[in-house]
Amino acid sequence: MIIELRTTDEQAGRRLDEVLALLAAISKGEARRIIDRGGCVLNGAMVRVASRSVRSGDLLTVGVMEPGRFQELELSPEAIIYQDKHLLAVNKPPGVASQRTPYQLKGTLEYWVAEEFARQGVREPVRIVHRLDRGTSGLMLFPKHRQEAAWLSELFRRGEMGKRYLALIAGAPPAECWQAEGPIGKVASARWGIVPGGRPARTEFRLLATEEGTALVEALPHTGRTHQIRVHLAADGLPIVGDATYGGTPCNRLMLHCAELSWRRRDGTLLRLAAPPDEAYRERCGRCWSAAAGS
Repeated sequence: MIIELRTTDEQAGRRLDEVLALLAAISKGEARRIIDRGGCVLNGAMVRVASRSVRSGDLLTVGVMEPGRFQELELSPEAIIYQDKHLLAVNKPPGVASQRTPYQLKGTLEYWVAEEFARQGVREPVRIVHRLDRGTSGLMLFPKHRQEAAWLSELFRRGEMGKRYLALIAGAPPAECWQAEGPIGKVASARWGIVPGGRPARTEFRLLATEEGTALVEALPHTGRTHQIRVHLAADGLPIVGDATYGGTPCNRLMLHCAELSWRRRDGTLLRLAAPPDEAYRERCGRCWSAAAGS
C-alpha cells in the first residue's frame, strides 16, 4: 500500500522515523525498516537515513509492505554468469524484483548489483536495460557504463537481442512448433491480454518434452511486451504452471525461466550466455527435464 503523509509545524525538526511512525500509526521499528529498505520518499527523493530531520509541510510517500514479504537478497558467486569490463550478467532467482519498487530498494536485484559494483570499484549507477517479472527467474544483463547501456537498450528495442525462455505449462501444445502473434494490451491492473489495437507481439514456441498433463516448452519472444510469453501461452489455453494471474495450476513459483540471451557486441562479435534453471525448477519439471536434457 502506498500512502502520502504531510508533516505539520508540530513535527518540524523531529526525526524522520519518529514522524513516520506517528503519521502512519506504525511502530518506530517498522518505520526504520521501511526507511532502510528504500520505501520512504521525502519530497520526491528517496531517503534511507532514519535520523533525517523533517520540516513543516514535507511530503512523505511511503510504501507499507505486507508483513513477511520483504527478504534480504543473498546470491552465491555462481549467480554471476559472466562479466567483463562492459557488463555483468546475473542469474536472477524467482520471487525477487528486478529493480526498485515503491516499497523497496534493498532486497531487489538492482540493489544487489549496486553493492556488487561497489565491491568491484565500478563507479557507475545500475542501469536497467531489460526486466524480468518478479516471479520469473533467469538471465539479466547489467551494463557497467553508459555506452554499453545504450547499445544493449537499442538491441532490445530493435528486437535484435536473441532471447530463449523455458516454460512448464499445463495442457497439450497444438504442435511440435507453433507461433503466437496476438497483439497485447493492458486489460486490468497488473494484467495484460490479447486485445484489438494492442501492441504487435510475436513469440515462437517449441515443444521439448511432455509428462502427465504438463509440457516443457521453449519460448523465443521476438518482441518485448509486458507478460508476453505468459499472455500468449494463456491465450492458447496453455497457462504456465504457477501463474495464478493467467490461470496456471498452483505451484510455489512461476515456472518461467530466461535461459539464454545472445547478441552482437559493439565490436561485431557474437556473445551467447546461458543461465541454468535452479534445482527446484528442474525438480518440478520432473521427467520433462530429464527428457529435454537428454534430447
